[in-house]
Amino acid sequence: MSRTALRICPLCEATCGLTLTLEGTRVTGARGDREDVFSKGFICPKGASFAAVDSDPDRLRTPLVRRDGELREATWAEAFDAVAAGLRPVVEGHGPDSVGVVLGNPNVHTVAGALYPPVLLAGLRTRSLFTASTVDQMPKHVSSGLLFGDANAIPVPDLDHTDHLLLIGANPLESNGSLCTAPDFPGRLKALKARGGHLTVVDPRRTRTAKLADRHLAIRPGTDALLLAAMAHTLFAEDLADLAHLAPHVQGLDELREAMEDFTPEAVSEACDLDADVIRTLARELAAAPTAAVYARIGSCTVPHGTLASWLVDVLNILTGNLDRPGGALFPQAATDRTPRPAGPGRGFALGRWHSRVRQLPEAKGELPLSALAEEIDTATAEGEPVRALIVVAANPVLSAPDGDRLDKALDSLDFMVSVDPYLNETSRHADVVLPPPPPSQSPHHDFAFNTLAVRNQVRYTRPAVPLEPGRMAESEILARLVLAATGMHGADPAAVDAMVVDQTLGKAVQEKHSPVHGRDPRELAAQLTGETGPERRLDMMLRLGPYGDGFGARPDGLTLALLLAHPHGIDLGPLRPRLPQPLKTVSGKAELLPEPIAADLPRLRQALRDRPEGLVLVGRRHLRSNNSWMHNVPALTGGSNRCTLHIHPEDAARLGVRDGAEVRVKGAGGEVVAPAEITDAVRPGVVSLPHGWGHDRPGTRLGHAATAPGVNVNQLLDGSLLDPLSGNAVLNGVPVQLAASL
Repeated sequence: MSRTALRICPLCEATCGLTLTLEGTRVTGARGDREDVFSKGFICPKGASFAAVDSDPDRLRTPLVRRDGELREATWAEAFDAVAAGLRPVVEGHGPDSVGVVLGNPNVHTVAGALYPPVLLAGLRTRSLFTASTVDQMPKHVSSGLLFGDANAIPVPDLDHTDHLLLIGANPLESNGSLCTAPDFPGRLKALKARGGHLTVVDPRRTRTAKLADRHLAIRPGTDALLLAAMAHTLFAEDLADLAHLAPHVQGLDELREAMEDFTPEAVSEACDLDADVIRTLARELAAAPTAAVYARIGSCTVPHGTLASWLVDVLNILTGNLDRPGGALFPQAATDRTPRPAGPGRGFALGRWHSRVRQLPEAKGELPLSALAEEIDTATAEGEPVRALIVVAANPVLSAPDGDRLDKALDSLDFMVSVDPYLNETSRHADVVLPPPPPSQSPHHDFAFNTLAVRNQVRYTRPAVPLEPGRMAESEILARLVLAATGMHGADPAAVDAMVVDQTLGKAVQEKHSPVHGRDPRELAAQLTGETGPERRLDMMLRLGPYGDGFGARPDGLTLALLLAHPHGIDLGPLRPRLPQPLKTVSGKAELLPEPIAADLPRLRQALRDRPEGLVLVGRRHLRSNNSWMHNVPALTGGSNRCTLHIHPEDAARLGVRDGAEVRVKGAGGEVVAPAEITDAVRPGVVSLPHGWGHDRPGTRLGHAATAPGVNVNQLLDGSLLDPLSGNAVLNGVPVQLAASL
């Protein structure tokens, strides 16, 4: 007999509520949960394919341990014995930095991925941390850190109330949103237009989102920061800057005005390939709109001036008085955020507290650039130990980082590698131990990260829809045991990891004067925690200590896990609200408009007024039925328009003698690939486009469907040398390439 169960979708940032159909312990279907307080029944093709993702026959079911050069099935006990035996000698013999940790995108889509990697890093004390953030979003973290003092204080557009949205380098009709959690992003944009609002999209491609816009500007790739700087210049030059309520919370306005003087619309026009009058119009419209928001994403982050572009997005929101007001861009307040501290000066945000060994690249937000991973493994230097062992959690850097061929070879040279991954993919095939987490139906779900970026404050939690399959291990236990094995406590009870975090968190909370539990006994508080598992007890603790929590009885009507479980479709916490100055953690206690690292990077942007690549440049693209490299093994999510083709404009195709469907050789600094041409005027002349996450043709993987149409790895065209210097983010877009019709 069939039944239903609720589940929050973990397959993209929209976090839609699902109603799963179950036959016994098998998921047979998924539809949108109409009663979900956030998504209200919306579903996309990825969510609709939940059953196929969940039951993929290529998902690993038991651990793999390398014996005599081959990965073979093993027991969980054998696997963790091997992890401890492989990692501890490296740590003890060469120091903690000789163990690298790589965290991939799926970590922010699971409860365990959010809760345990920080504990692992704290226990290891390694500085060799690499994550997907430096091929995606690190510029936004750095700009927020420098502006607001907190790298995670990222304002999001108030989509449901704004009158004017300027969208740059983002395609939410395909991506479902990024650093802006919004179920039914397409519907929200259509509602914006229906209420008389205005949508402008700046993108070198005529994306699905651009087709919906009132105005689409096909900018030259990589020049977003120049456009934004010229808009800021216009606001100053025409006396349109009006900080309104923000004025008491901002410093550096005069210095910013002076810094923008060189970036006139005429000065940037040729570089951006946009008319100067159009640039002025954009600035004037932004200033004149009753409410407005500027929102930019991947296309503006993965370029040479990604941090400057991210900074200028918030600068424009500030200069027009649209930051921290309804209809503008606001700071969300998640239920599991730490207890809000009183407004006032903070510690600020520092860059470059340590550097990579080989190129001396500065850390950002505690991370080194993923582009540097291969060289940190395979290159000896006079200073420091190379990375000799690697812990990879839900990451596939062979495909997602530049120059996968070099990283492929480097991974083979490691002393030891452990991978937590449901698949034997292009990266995990190198591991000495593979620890497979269960499918999503057998795991709980709460969005710790995405609720801090949501366009409406809400909280939802779903327990596993079906029990763990015999022989499986919960992802939380896998990661807890990994923490113990890596930090010299192998064999201890994995529940000790959660108990330690609870003790440390409550011990600190009772000492904070602004905490609702200040002065209380942490042991008495711990005894009040509910939940069936360690992760649930930790969630209960975070909810109770959070901004809407019950404060362990201090606010009787506040949030607890028990209250959340009594509301299976979630609890609506209301629209985004103004929060300044509380989120500001700068040393000054104000938004610092022109931080020193930003000012020091502006000469490089001025140089970009004159220097630009000749010939063709490459940009990426997203597809609604894809999320990086981890869904290409699901037949329902591949095929059709979700193919690895090279988009090329008809004029460029004619000039180069490229025929539609014919193989084209694409060459970049890191190598070359051959892909079929798809001639389309959706890309502007001079630009070609390949999607990200393909290249499933390496031997030794177990991705049966993906291997039937492997595509090519676009990141192989990059050699990893091009980085945004402030954030260490890889430059993936606007890079020069050469094309030739393949013989």
